[in-house]
Amino acid sequence: MRASDQRESVKMALDTLRANKLRSGLTILGIVIGVMTVIAISSVINGLNSSVSGMVEAMGTNVLWVFRFPVIGVRPTTEMLARKQLTFDDEEAIAALPHVSSASASLRYQNFQFGAGSATAKFRQRKVENVSLEGDTISSQAVYDWDIHEGRYFTQTDQDRATDVTVLGHDTAEDLFGNVDPIGQEITVEGRTFTVVGTLDKQKQAFGGGKNPADSFAYFPITTFHKLHPEVLDYWLSAKFDDQKNKPLVEDEIRDLLRRRRKVHNEAADNFAIFGSDAITRLWTEVTGSLFLLMFGLSAVGLMVGGVGVMNVMLVSVTERTREIGVRKAIGATRNIILLQFTLEAIVLCAVGGLIGITLGSIVAFGLHYLLSSEVSVLWILASFLSSCAIGLIFGIYPAWKAANLDPIDALRYE
Repeated sequence: MRASDQRESVKMALDTLRANKLRSGLTILGIVIGVMTVIAISSVINGLNSSVSGMVEAMGTNVLWVFRFPVIGVRPTTEMLARKQLTFDDEEAIAALPHVSSASASLRYQNFQFGAGSATAKFRQRKVENVSLEGDTISSQAVYDWDIHEGRYFTQTDQDRATDVTVLGHDTAEDLFGNVDPIGQEITVEGRTFTVVGTLDKQKQAFGGGKNPADSFAYFPITTFHKLHPEVLDYWLSAKFDDQKNKPLVEDEIRDLLRRRRKVHNEAADNFAIFGSDAITRLWTEVTGSLFLLMFGLSAVGLMVGGVGVMNVMLVSVTERTREIGVRKAIGATRNIILLQFTLEAIVLCAVGGLIGITLGSIVAFGLHYLLSSEVSVLWILASFLSSCAIGLIFGIYPAWKAANLDPIDALRYE
């Protein structure tokens, strides 16, 4: 086929689409919806993946957590809830392991009637509600790499003497003090007075929009926390190890240590759980896998509906233009030229739908950025555009073949 014939076919295809704008627009509606769905959902998934990765990195990829039952992706059974609690001595024993660089023990007050953040912090006439209370050892800062915004963290003296001091999360300090320097100020929590010695920087969160619950905390030396809530003894242990390659070894060492300390029989299963940041990643991968299937299903339905619409309109177009096809064949147009013309019409129609869908999907993704983490992916844009073109080729080839195989004499007689 000559280049001039190809250019003429492309020109005629574009002219036909421009002459039937409304019909063309309605035809590609399914394509637009399918592609828009792909771009919007993939952008949200990409954004949330980045946020979760950032949060996991902030929590520490070389940190292992130990609790009496698993808390990520597992519903605790009655047996798990009845297990013996971990102790402060367990934390000290873990800290002595050869590949553990630092370990910490934490206690958190949770009022299950109101949620985790159930305390109220007061400073003069101001008060902040829904503050979570947590007691930590002085090594917690090293384990979690918390960045101090102002002031300092707890000292060994604070812990040994159970000093009435506190370190506030970023949002708690900001809401409570505003423009006032918080260091050295006294606040009241649950009827006790504490001196603010430091505040933390904002922590990364998995989902954009709104305040991060991790920034609404008041941290106390673990001995001071005992004075606030002596009934809370359910320790959460954390261990930071020296090198990622030693993770399996450290996990085995902690397991052997705790099984001995908790007198677990050789044939019995662990009565505690050890998990790391990869548990969060695995859980999130399962969730995004379901979201991907949902996205694939919705977009596939939209694209298939659009493809059927394109085929239907192209068949109508072939019928309407039967006499035109006969005239073109009579003056020398070959089957390949007719085939190319009608195939290009279908592909261009779907490509335009793909571009409109990409534009609308990107706008939706940009709007969702203010509610959720959202990142538009160039790879998904390219995949969506190519898919829309492929739909045009697949569903347009039969009408084009039908047009190309019309008998020129019958076509000229068609009214």
